[in-house]
Amino acid sequence: MIPRRPHRRRGSAASPQQALAGSSFGTRLFLALTVVVVGCAASAWLVASALAPGIFHDHLGQAGIDHNSSQAAHVEEAFAWAIVLAWGLAVAVAVLLALAVSWYITRRVQRSLTAVTTSTARIAGGRYDTRVSRPGLGREFDDLALTVNELARRLEATESTRRRMLADLGHEMRTPIATLDSYLEALDDGVRTLDDDTRQILRAATHRLGRLAQDITAVSRAEEHLTRIRPVPTTTGALVTAAVDAVRERYDSKGVALHSRITDSMVVTADPDRIGQVLGNLLDNALRHTPPGGTVTITSTRDRDRVEITVSDTGEGIAPDHLDHLFDRFYRADTARDRRHGGSGIGLTITRALVEAHHGRIRAHSDGPGRGARFTIELPVIAV
Repeated sequence: MIPRRPHRRRGSAASPQQALAGSSFGTRLFLALTVVVVGCAASAWLVASALAPGIFHDHLGQAGIDHNSSQAAHVEEAFAWAIVLAWGLAVAVAVLLALAVSWYITRRVQRSLTAVTTSTARIAGGRYDTRVSRPGLGREFDDLALTVNELARRLEATESTRRRMLADLGHEMRTPIATLDSYLEALDDGVRTLDDDTRQILRAATHRLGRLAQDITAVSRAEEHLTRIRPVPTTTGALVTAAVDAVRERYDSKGVALHSRITDSMVVTADPDRIGQVLGNLLDNALRHTPPGGTVTITSTRDRDRVEITVSDTGEGIAPDHLDHLFDRFYRADTARDRRHGGSGIGLTITRALVEAHHGRIRAHSDGPGRGARFTIELPVIAV
């Protein structure tokens, strides 16, 4: 039989372990430092009490003083009182100073931890503008404060993106839904008939809603890495050539020159279909914003252990305040222009997600409106 554990009687005093479990970190730290200080003081006292008399008696013998004489007894009594007073005062002062310093450090640490705890609780409650000041207790505490602030900043950016996404999503859906509703109401009232023009308008509205739903699904799958990546060894030259061949006809029909410059064709581990989708998105984006007679150039160069594929154009350019948001969901530097071109504002979001799934990164640069734009993809190179 398994013996029963004895039950603690109701109303009995809690054990020291249970009492300590409910205390704060500052209290525990101060108690630990107090035990260390008191233990060191007691150890020093015991060592001095054990060694000092023997050493003193040896020196009395070397001085020729008899241990049983009254002179030796008086000297020993004076030595004992000196040891007691000097060591007692020194130990007391040392203990008080050590406890004062321990209390100060404990308060600083406890105050910093309380600030971090309070800030994280406010962040968890939705106050993403909360920031923690650097406590100045060392690199580790400063790094903790910086990490909490970076977490709050990213959550704030994510919440801002979510709100903008919902607002843009509602705005995107409002137009086709209003079109469908108005035309269906006109058909019910007999104002319009179901002719070819009406069918085309209704189909365009439904296609726009369908495309929006597909885009939302695509960006969600890409960002959550649900899109299956099948990496195989390939060369950047082959990726660039395939992407250029796929869009060449559209560029020719618009009258935009497309040039490819493969300075270094390096071996990379990538999914050709997904990287092709990335380059296709960038080339389509450059084509939309480059007027007839302009030029788009795609290059491949090596930078140490990474390869860079750059798509640059001589088109409309991007304002500096839009560069940091180009890869956000549904973000468009020029809403009216992108809607006219049929963009939904998530192509670059999908592009960034696919590049990051290949352990790479993408960045955008522009000297300003009317001065073109440049998108650069960085991918790791296979060591041969």
